[in-house]
Amino acid sequence: MKKILTSLALIGLVAAGTAAIAAEEEHNAAAPTHFPINEPKEMSWSFTGPFGTYDKAQLQRGLKVYKEVCSACHSMNLVAFRTLSDLGYSEAQIKSLAATYTIHDGPNDAGDMFDRPGKPSDHFPAPFPNVEAAASANGGAAPPDMSLLAKARGVERGFPQFVFDIFTQYDAGGPDYIHSLLTGYDQTPPAGMVIPEGTHYNPYFMSGVSLKMPKPLSDGQVTYDDGAPQTVDQYSRDVASFLAWAAEPHMEDRKKTGFRVLAFLLLFGALIYMTKRRVWADVAH
Repeated sequence: MKKILTSLALIGLVAAGTAAIAAEEEHNAAAPTHFPINEPKEMSWSFTGPFGTYDKAQLQRGLKVYKEVCSACHSMNLVAFRTLSDLGYSEAQIKSLAATYTIHDGPNDAGDMFDRPGKPSDHFPAPFPNVEAAASANGGAAPPDMSLLAKARGVERGFPQFVFDIFTQYDAGGPDYIHSLLTGYDQTPPAGMVIPEGTHYNPYFMSGVSLKMPKPLSDGQVTYDDGAPQTVDQYSRDVASFLAWAAEPHMEDRKKTGFRVLAFLLLFGALIYMTKRRVWADVAH
């Protein structure tokens, strides 16, 4: 009888422990303590790795997405129109594109500010005159500048991932995060989770359960001329690639320089070794 009671007690403890763990998991799902809730999905990008290069067609599509969607709220104060030549645009095309923007300039000789068409030397103008106006128009949260967003955003990868990243040279945390965020709006929050009014649930947001920015992209929103899929996933890939280029436009030159330096060091090391063998060949040791 004693054994039976002991067995029943153990079964009860196991059941209670299981129920407690399940309740804790349910509570954690409704009230997470770390963000993002979901890890960003690791994507395949043409520009990652030691041999990576930018896909100019993708960058041009990403620029189109930025112009038609993102530029309504986000600035790119550090990107000049003339740098778009890296995307394959001609000087005439860049002049034409810059002229479609209105630049608030001045003062003139009379001391007045004035508006003029953009020039290739200008930077992408901000959609709002100042940060306060941007915050006021967006529910109190000013949209961040996108010039360096692909480098400024990125989720820390814990052990053992960061160890593998050393050997794989993983450097796409920003683009991965941007893509996951833009494609993560259609998910349903866990039962019991409280979403603040005026915000939108996104499990990939790195600062909370929700954010002020509503879902910015939808299928068919931007028309592509090269036959690429007009889907949220493709838009997100393209604009993330464009922002990666904006944050590091000289990446390809940097990699080429690095390979030249490595080749020089290998050749120099070989010459030093052969010189040493030649100079000390007749010296008794």
